[in-house]
Amino acid sequence: MVDEFNALLLHISKDLKDDNLKNLTFLCNGVIGRKHLEKVKSGIDLFQYLKDMNKITHVDTAYLQKLLLDINRNDLAEKVSEFQSNNGYATRPIDDREQAKVKIAGDVIVDNLGKDWRRYGRKLGLNERKLEQIQLKHPYDLSEQVMEVINEWKRMREDDVKADQLIEALRSCKLNYTADLVVKTLKDEGFS
Repeated sequence: MVDEFNALLLHISKDLKDDNLKNLTFLCNGVIGRKHLEKVKSGIDLFQYLKDMNKITHVDTAYLQKLLLDINRNDLAEKVSEFQSNNGYATRPIDDREQAKVKIAGDVIVDNLGKDWRRYGRKLGLNERKLEQIQLKHPYDLSEQVMEVINEWKRMREDDVKADQLIEALRSCKLNYTADLVVKTLKDEGFS
């Protein structure tokens, strides 16, 4: 199944025009870090980053379909939909509002969490082995470590990801200042 999905991504990548890729890259600006986006030269490069972040998988293509629809490539979104139905997977609907809240909360946490990231990761349900892998992957970049913790948490939770859960974990770690910053930023952005 994964091989078929990779073949689908390759096919989509070949069908993307330059302006399609530029638009996709723009849409992923808040999801993929700027350093990585600068390295994107093809659809495959972009899809690989999205796969690494678990934004797209062979069983969950909702985000990919949304991106393709947003750049008016309904033909490619239809191919993804066909892949899903041919393989017996239902597409999970995306709650854009909650996704935006999680993104904002994640950004604030990345900017403010600091050295307590491992304790926070434990509260989010990550095990010691995963935390060790994260530290080895980004030994000198605290922001990347925190971002990786949040991404791993999202992978574990699949479709049950809420900004309130991130805030609650902060409070249970007695990281109330950061939790308050998240709440304030969400209010400033129009989320109550």
